[in-house]
Amino acid sequence: MTRRSSTKPQRSTNRKRAAPTGNGFPSERTLEWRRRILLGAWVFGGALLFARAVELQVLEGTEWREEAERQHQMLGEVAAPRGAIFDREGLYLALSHETFRVALAPHELTDRGQAAELLAAALDLSPAQARRYTNDSRRWVTIPGRFPPAVRDALSGARGIYIERELRRAYPHDDLFKGVLGGVVDGVGTGGIEQEFGDLLEGTPGTEIVARDSEGRAIPGETWVTRAPAAGGTVVLTLDTALQEIAHEALLEAVENTGARGGDLIVTEPWTGEILALASLRDGETGLAGINTPYEPGSTLKPFTVATLLREGRAELADSVDTGMGSWVINRRTIQDVAPVGGMLTLARALQVSSNVGIAKFAQSLDPNEQFEGLRDFGFGVPTGIALPGEASGVLRRPSSWSSQSAASLAIGYEINVTPIQMAMAYGAIANGGVLMEPRLVLEIRDESGRVIQRFDPEPVRRVLSEEIAEEITATLVGAVETGTGTQARLASFAVAGKSGTARAYGAGGYEEGAYVASFVGFFPAEQPQLVIYVKLERPQGAYYGGATAAPVTRATMEAILAARRPPLDREALAAIAAAQRLPRSSVPVVAAALAEPVEVAPSPPPVVNGRISVPDVRELSPRAAARRLHSMGLSVIWESAGTVTGTVPSPGTLVLLGDTIRLLPVVAPGPPKVTRGADD
Repeated sequence: MTRRSSTKPQRSTNRKRAAPTGNGFPSERTLEWRRRILLGAWVFGGALLFARAVELQVLEGTEWREEAERQHQMLGEVAAPRGAIFDREGLYLALSHETFRVALAPHELTDRGQAAELLAAALDLSPAQARRYTNDSRRWVTIPGRFPPAVRDALSGARGIYIERELRRAYPHDDLFKGVLGGVVDGVGTGGIEQEFGDLLEGTPGTEIVARDSEGRAIPGETWVTRAPAAGGTVVLTLDTALQEIAHEALLEAVENTGARGGDLIVTEPWTGEILALASLRDGETGLAGINTPYEPGSTLKPFTVATLLREGRAELADSVDTGMGSWVINRRTIQDVAPVGGMLTLARALQVSSNVGIAKFAQSLDPNEQFEGLRDFGFGVPTGIALPGEASGVLRRPSSWSSQSAASLAIGYEINVTPIQMAMAYGAIANGGVLMEPRLVLEIRDESGRVIQRFDPEPVRRVLSEEIAEEITATLVGAVETGTGTQARLASFAVAGKSGTARAYGAGGYEEGAYVASFVGFFPAEQPQLVIYVKLERPQGAYYGGATAAPVTRATMEAILAARRPPLDREALAAIAAAQRLPRSSVPVVAAALAEPVEVAPSPPPVVNGRISVPDVRELSPRAAARRLHSMGLSVIWESAGTVTGTVPSPGTLVLLGDTIRLLPVVAPGPPKVTRGADD
């Protein structure tokens, strides 16, 4: 029997196996196929890369080139010099000037010795200082200080030295005009004229291209200006720097002497409404309370009650009323006189001695609408329109909201809030013959080339009194100064018309016990008024009546103005008045000095060269005269005492930047430094 083999036949397969070579590697045929596949992959990848390159370089090339430029270049803004602000005499009150910071990268310097010599010559450094900066091991060194444009010309193009432009805003008389001018924060005007005329002053910025490194940071010195900036326009104010200085000093001294919390002093020209001085102090700070802080005026409002009585034909100055013992009960309220005269008083005398009872009784003849309209016509309860932001309108309620006591209260200056500027303008209407003027703070506006583009002419608001009534009230107010409550405002030289006022101070919880507001408003000369002077002191300590505290400040201010070297007064008119009164020259030394002194002709300031100006020689001058000379050149001043100036620091002839501070060397009596102006240091 034959056995079958158990071996199964092999299955056939369609896969072909590469025949191995004798050494175990793939055959040549296998390698050939692999090379073809790899080559095909390379060709396909290259084609894709080529296509993408064509797309990027040809189809999208412009777009990507612009993107690359955006990554390595940045479009920047070149700040425009802010326009200047001048006083009425052309003295700088605010100005911008171009300065430069200098920095260097020591590792980029090709010749450090030569770079040190260049820095020493351009920046006025000692050779040792210059070598210290160029040999510094740091990657970046900033040289302290700010330098004039001449430095840019001397150092531009020097490898490793970088120059950065900077605009500085300087206020040569900062302490005097801080509230009126305001300030600039991040290029934007805040408060005062800087804010009110911000669009005009700020100018038009230019543009520049700034190179950036791979991390997007600006490369110092790698900039190209594509459009130059255009400077801002100029504002010329009605303010007089000499009068502002007088007003500020008089107010500061009054606040210190009386212990007052603060105060306001305003000097105006009644015929034009021009503001010649506007000073406000609160807790030692200069501000704008004169236009934005209303208060109850008290007796300084009484002339307008009398004016309304005369205008409406309700009384004459010679009419009398019985004031009794200086006390009167009306509608369960007692009105009292501070210093009772008692008995029968004429309307004129009631105003002169400031009788609350007399004025309140006379006011009972007025219809509420007449009383309201009389006060509103003088500008109370509405903004005056002064060219400053934040003006308050005060409070004058309509008769429909009055109580039974309102008419009597309003007659003597209560239940009404007014601002100092409103009160000054209202007295100006009496002084100029009966016309209420709009306050005028800006004389003109000029463009960047200095061409006048707008003038502000005097602007009458309305006639509130006839000339006859205005003259009658003026004569009565002269009596108030000569024999009434304002005797401490008297001048030996000219008749002064004015009225004092004392009102209780109002706080958060009502009237504050023992706290008062003292004020005085006067104008002189009474015959042909040239100036209105308003003074208010808040919460004076000790004597607090307006006649005892504010009136003397008015007199001191008038005397200082008369004694000023170039007061904004009509000297010929003053001389004619003095002659008509036959005043002996020896009895009025202040007036004699004012009238006899020739008008000062200020020397022409030295020219500004490359942003710098030469310090003038002011030796042998008084500190005040020297300060005015330096102020007129746009420099700040510090002096330490009151004798003749013996020198300056920096010394005469030294080149300094506009807005820099000059110290006047003493002099006679040593004392604590007195800073009259501060620059933007």
